[in-house]
Amino acid sequence: NRVHFVLRADPSRRAYVRRINVSGNERTRDEVLRREFRQYESSWYDGDKIKLSRDRVDRLGYFTEVDVETQEVPGSPDQVDLVVNVKEKPTGSIQLGAGFSSAEKVTLSFGIKQENVFGSGNYLGLDVNTSKYNRNLVVSTTDPYFTQDGISRTVDLYYRTSRPYSYYYDGVSVDTNDLYKIVSKGGAIKFGVPFSEIDTVFFGLGIEQTDIKQGLYMPAAYQDYINKFGATSTSFPLTLGWSRDSRDSALAPNSGRYQRFNADWSAAGDARYIRGNYQYQQYVPLTKSITFAFNGELGWGKGMNGRPYPLFKNFYSGGLGSVRGFDQGSLGPRDSTGSYLGGSKKITLNAEFIAPFPGAGNDKTLRWFTFVDVGNVFGDDEKVSASELRASAGLGLSWISPLGPLRLAWANPIRKKPEDRLQKIQFQIGTSF
Repeated sequence: NRVHFVLRADPSRRAYVRRINVSGNERTRDEVLRREFRQYESSWYDGDKIKLSRDRVDRLGYFTEVDVETQEVPGSPDQVDLVVNVKEKPTGSIQLGAGFSSAEKVTLSFGIKQENVFGSGNYLGLDVNTSKYNRNLVVSTTDPYFTQDGISRTVDLYYRTSRPYSYYYDGVSVDTNDLYKIVSKGGAIKFGVPFSEIDTVFFGLGIEQTDIKQGLYMPAAYQDYINKFGATSTSFPLTLGWSRDSRDSALAPNSGRYQRFNADWSAAGDARYIRGNYQYQQYVPLTKSITFAFNGELGWGKGMNGRPYPLFKNFYSGGLGSVRGFDQGSLGPRDSTGSYLGGSKKITLNAEFIAPFPGAGNDKTLRWFTFVDVGNVFGDDEKVSASELRASAGLGLSWISPLGPLRLAWANPIRKKPEDRLQKIQFQIGTSF
């Protein structure tokens, strides 16, 4: 009842890649794709490196389709050519944000960005918000290959004016020039160093000056801060961060994981604080076309050297990007005037089931989703309490439009308080979760 097996192997010639050809990139330069490849020309054929290369090109976010074909070389059984077929999408986008509520009617925001300037792979963005209560001017540029080794460089310049919305003057005819406001201006430079194929460490330095302009309806908390530390604060935050991205696509991920941690430490200047933020995203393919997506975000801030945590560095929650169904930035502590103050601690949890829109097949550019959101922000002297978390559930539609990724959401708050401001219908171009 015994047998012997003899396995004989007859090795054939090992194949290698002769050429890598790129097709379909009418705008994007060849080098932008080639520098993401880990399978090189005149090197041994490696299926794992080819898959990694395809995923890295897809994660650029410049293409709706990325395919790699293998072609035999006539007369050379040990050689193959690779053809990278891509389908470009518009990388320049106009970001529009809007929401509707019974108090403010329609609110709008505006921004322009180009993720692939002149096909070079560089990012250039301009964010302008001219709303009644918040005005921003932000210019940002990123060179992902500042050095040939893949070290990136990001430069940000900004000027922000904020007048936090208040119940107290809601519906009252008030000249906005008479209201108090917070003016922040500054800049920062940051470098990203790749430590592996999916891990990048960031470090940088910034300078910021914040002025609290006194006016009508200024919260007592801001007045107390002015009395103790003055109306003008200057800080020099040091930035240290880390990200890990193993998603199969940056545009419409179906599998993989994304993690990001960022910490700011202002060790010099008038404002002394430490601020950290951690985000975790997981994409699980339930079927070939249905995806379960989870997003979690935690934020924490603390004052240093005996100073309280600066109010103007608070986190905000509510609306797109956090807990949908609630007015943008309306959750958390409020002043006696009703102004939203935000908080030094933040928690956000989002879960989505994503599927192709009926009739769209496996088209990734048009999908619908159902979601559940949970979260809130808490003040410096408050404990994070599960009983204070808000929650909502709803339906949404996502479309990779010519203007950028669009997400339309209808949310029904399922855990709320009587004083909460609701905003059930919201949409934005250029956002996720």
